[in-house]
Amino acid sequence: MSNTANVRVSTSPWGPDDERGALNLLNDSVRADVLQRADSSKVYDLSVDYFVGMPSFQGAGDPSYQIFMSHTPQGTLIDNLNHVGDDINRHVCYSGDVVFMYTHTGTHIDALNHFGVDGEIYNGYKPEEHLGSRTWNKAGAETIPPIITRGVLLDIAGLKKVDCLPDSYAITVADVQEALDKAGLTLQAGDVPFVRTGRMRFWPDGTKTLGNPPGLSLEAARWLTSQDISAIGADQECVEVGPSQHEDNWLPGHTHFLAEAGVPMVELLNLEDLAADGVGEFCLIAAPIRLRGASGAPMRPLAMALRPTA
Repeated sequence: MSNTANVRVSTSPWGPDDERGALNLLNDSVRADVLQRADSSKVYDLSVDYFVGMPSFQGAGDPSYQIFMSHTPQGTLIDNLNHVGDDINRHVCYSGDVVFMYTHTGTHIDALNHFGVDGEIYNGYKPEEHLGSRTWNKAGAETIPPIITRGVLLDIAGLKKVDCLPDSYAITVADVQEALDKAGLTLQAGDVPFVRTGRMRFWPDGTKTLGNPPGLSLEAARWLTSQDISAIGADQECVEVGPSQHEDNWLPGHTHFLAEAGVPMVELLNLEDLAADGVGEFCLIAAPIRLRGASGAPMRPLAMALRPTA
């Protein structure tokens, strides 16, 4: 093939039992620094709401988000499923619900077991040894620690002076470097860059937020991981450009970040307010639901602008 990605599964430099990958780069000193410098006068919520009919990836047959009530005040009065009787059920109103969804719906993080190459996931874990009847027993969402570190906004749409990058625009290494130069920033070990394409301006219109996304080229992805980032994120569905530019791999960015570099991916971030306020670096606080073995999990990232160092 003339244009191949040539992605390979990597062995972790943190040892044969490692399941965290680049998240091992998170450290106490950076955590303390960003918490001390965080401007708590404004907190940015970088997540989206979950609701029936929300845009979600269904191209491979995965279900849409659904929520339904399992208990209602009137139903409890009629059914008495809690066995406390009419008088108490008239007095105490009880509601409960159930959620059914693909774990890669809304703002979420991809765990390292989400994508692999040639039958293996990050650190060489093999399905013959580590894939049970329901989940992997390695590198699932529950292994992702709370992420408290410096976040860096790569506002590529702002750099190009457009509301949103064109469909299938491949962000280059030069684009990333120019965005950093424009913000007066350099990446440091443990940073989490968030890439803004402008797609979230159209949320929740699925016809404009999903499909043929502008995103990172494989070359840009590899440059970013060479800077010792701990995670990566974007305001679109897959961080990388789509469709793939490489004949041997339908999601080369995913396989590079997750299987080759051990870098978790955060998708469908709302970066509009950060960009509008010109926030280039921020204290990032984020953690997923600890779904054991899951290949991804909902996440609610929060950001606070960083005060300049003295």
